[in-house]
Parts: sequence; C-alpha cells; structure tokens
Amino acid sequence: MKADIDAFYHYKEEPAKGCLIALRQYILQFDARITEEWKYKMPVFCYKGKMFCYLWMHKKTQQPYIGIVQGHRIDHPLLIQEARAKMKIMMIDPDKPPPFRTIGSILKKAARFY
Repeated sequence: MKADIDAFYHYKEEPAKGCLIALRQYILQFDARITEEWKYKMPVFCYKGKMFCYLWMHKKTQQPYIGIVQGHRIDHPLLIQEARAKMKIMMIDPDKPPPFRTIGSILKKAARFY
C-alpha cells in the first residue's frame, strides 16, 4: 500500500508532482487524525477512519485537484460539482503556490461532518 501511494506521486511530471506532494504534506499535517490510505487506485485521506478527501489529476485539464468527499454539503465558490453526485473538487494550478489558506478553510468546513 505505501509503495502504491509513493509511486502515485513519484511518477507524476513536474510541476504537478511538486504540487501534489505539497498538498499531501499539508493535508497530513492539517489534523493528527488524518491518515493516508490507498483506495480506488489513488491516495485517499481519511479523517477519524472515514474517507475525507483525495488527490487526483483532472482528465481534461491535467491539473491536480483535491476531491472533497462531503463537498456536496459545502458551499464554496472554488468547489466544483461537475457530474459527481456527492463530491466536489478544487482545481489547483500547479504553476502557482497552492492556496493553503483557502484549502484549510474548506478542510475545516468538511471536518465538521465527521
């Protein structure tokens, strides 16, 4: 499992690789109760043992994004529903520093549902 998670990040090309690694580190340090697991062939972050968010690359734009599991319950202008029923995503521009303040605000809102 750990090898699969590490490989996910290792084989990405820059600048997406660096962006995803920074997001990973930020999410893991956000709260001590967040753990990283390998589910559905992607890195998934669990909060108190339940799926919380995940990192992935958008198929059309090839931009990294954070998927928020309880996103449908959060109203934020940077969260996009697309064709998902429950989850919303936040696109991240890999050529700019990640907006950690905004990400933290969204994660804080999402944590209230756990």
